[in-house]
Amino acid sequence: MSGDLERRYRRVLRLLPGYYREQWEEDMVAAFLDSWLTGDPETDEYITRVAGPGWAEIASVAGLAARLYLGGAGTPRRFFAWGQAVRRAVLAVLLMHAVLGLEVLVRTAWSHRLFRLPAPPASLLTASPGGIWPTVYYAVNVVWIVIFLTLALGHYRTARVLAALAIVPDLVALVQAQFTGIMPAPFGPWAWWVLFNLVPVLAMAAFHRDAPPAARRPWMLALPAGYLLLFVPLLTLQATGNAAWLPDFSGLCCVMVALACVAHAPRAWSRRADGSGVWSLTLALLAAVAGVYRILTLSDYLHDPHLIKVSLAELVILV
Repeated sequence: MSGDLERRYRRVLRLLPGYYREQWEEDMVAAFLDSWLTGDPETDEYITRVAGPGWAEIASVAGLAARLYLGGAGTPRRFFAWGQAVRRAVLAVLLMHAVLGLEVLVRTAWSHRLFRLPAPPASLLTASPGGIWPTVYYAVNVVWIVIFLTLALGHYRTARVLAALAIVPDLVALVQAQFTGIMPAPFGPWAWWVLFNLVPVLAMAAFHRDAPPAARRPWMLALPAGYLLLFVPLLTLQATGNAAWLPDFSGLCCVMVALACVAHAPRAWSRRADGSGVWSLTLALLAAVAGVYRILTLSDYLHDPHLIKVSLAELVILV
């Protein structure tokens, strides 16, 4: 009598990994059916024809599937490796956001002589934000620093909430620009918002209660190290009037990921290194994101063949 209803539930449970279904599918189906069937033949016959998994049940199964595919402790090795790779890739993207936020803070503080240092060159001066949108932009950059530190310290729920809120102003600015044709603040394009805002926030689902904690000390040290290794040379080039040597942000992402792959290569070739396979997968994910962003931003240079060639060269280096 429960055949149709059972089939509908089993169809939803196909979202779960095979190893988990083999162990728990029968118990889950039985629990779902018990929540519907009353024991009265006529009522149960009607229920099996019209009832089915509700949206809340489907969402619950989908959430469980996401946690299992991005596995934590106790899951099969393949799922655990994917989960670790996604978690490290998310931390790397949030590190990029945090470094950008730190750069905004340092440049603003330097422009206002808060470090008691000589005034920066005119090319590095940052004017005080005027109006609500520039102020929001500065605030969002600072919030990304907090999000990265919160996630690295293991406060997953707080980090997810802050990240979900942090991507809203950018979305509002993009929607406003879509209708008015004017971008109200220095936010990025749609490609930036989707790849570097929305996707990482969704991928933060990999940080669940079964996920092993991140190595706090290396990630915490990566923030000042990332700023020193990236923005100090960039500021030097800008201050000396050699900004033309700088690639755009898409190209910089390609170059940075390529350099990370080169630095990781000796560990990847030496199979004795613990976790090298997970880091290889992590870098492959980051390379995919950087490559897609480089491709999507090629449209900015359709009228400049030289920059098209430079962009394609960056893709070749990344590959």
